[in-house]
Amino acid sequence: MPAPTEDTERAGPAQIEMRECATIEEYEACVRLQREVFGGPEIEISPRRHLIASRRAGGWTLGAFDLGEMVGFVHLMAGVRGGQEIIGYSHMMAILPSYQNRGLGARLKWAQRERALREGRSYITWTWDPMQARNAHFNLNRLGATVSSYGVNFYGTDYVAPAEGTTERTGIDSDRLFADWDLNSPRVVERALALSTVEPGAGASAIEIPADWRALLASDAKTARREQLRVREEFKSAFASGLVCAGFDRDPHHPRYLLYESQTLG
Repeated sequence: MPAPTEDTERAGPAQIEMRECATIEEYEACVRLQREVFGGPEIEISPRRHLIASRRAGGWTLGAFDLGEMVGFVHLMAGVRGGQEIIGYSHMMAILPSYQNRGLGARLKWAQRERALREGRSYITWTWDPMQARNAHFNLNRLGATVSSYGVNFYGTDYVAPAEGTTERTGIDSDRLFADWDLNSPRVVERALALSTVEPGAGASAIEIPADWRALLASDAKTARREQLRVREEFKSAFASGLVCAGFDRDPHHPRYLLYESQTLG
């Protein structure tokens, strides 16, 4: 049975159409979406030329359109693993704020998986900030990704929006977790067919993160940096011992990553 497509998945407005971006106007819409959704420095935005060149090199951008208007997209670049295997590198996903929390992100990712499988690809990777609980739940519990590697200050300094009443942006290292999305693995197939979140079981170890990372950054940058260093070292130690991160506990007061012995994951 195939993975859910944009036509069969239940989440999100029914009239939304998923299709590959192919025109200058559609790539311009991707740039506008980045500005509206991310709100970061202009230099951090992936320009139209990058998206077009990526397509020419074997990547693609899937757009979500509501009555012809782009309301979200996910961009995949072609990559190589092990010197020979062609894989997908999912560089970014953006969804208009008014369309968030409606299942559109999941629809885009499952459509991305289906497209990759049609092309004979079986693996996609991407990164996310380990301090973002919402992304952790989505990537690990909903999509079935796993993690076994950690990047220290991967993109260089991140600058987050200034606290209310100030104009200064907080700078912090851009640490990232690297998602391993094995598209044909049992855990991914189960989630694709169930169309629902799979809550994790107890792990061999856990790494707790702050309950409200953005608020901590805005109110106490020194403590935020100290917490980032703690989480960094705990992940590096866990991965060095052979553990794999494959779940996230959404406890509102003590959110935590769950790590497992690799053999228990099949």
